[in-house]
Amino acid sequence: MAEHGTPNPARQIGIPIAAGHIPRIPVVALGMSLGLFLTITFVLCVGFDLLFPGLAMYQTWLKLLPGFTWLSLPSFLLGLVESFAYGWYVALIFAPLFNFFAARRER
Repeated sequence: MAEHGTPNPARQIGIPIAAGHIPRIPVVALGMSLGLFLTITFVLCVGFDLLFPGLAMYQTWLKLLPGFTWLSLPSFLLGLVESFAYGWYVALIFAPLFNFFAARRER
């Protein structure tokens, strides 16, 4: 929409509008977001497995999280740390790659 509520004709027909800056993904924000997302997901999955043992998914965690066993406090804490670390791993690889290719596209 333009300033006074009128539709922008360029946007309606799909003509790209120059943004004026290169889009960037901040690595720290992405790392914290993904790390916490995977940690919360891990906690929810462990809770699900405890509530519904017949539908348990812990076999998957055994394959994805080195050293994780079902279920002790040290193993649970290890799962939390590894889940958070996986989020950071994705952020440290994905964000710089995205930022690199986004910058190349703008040239």
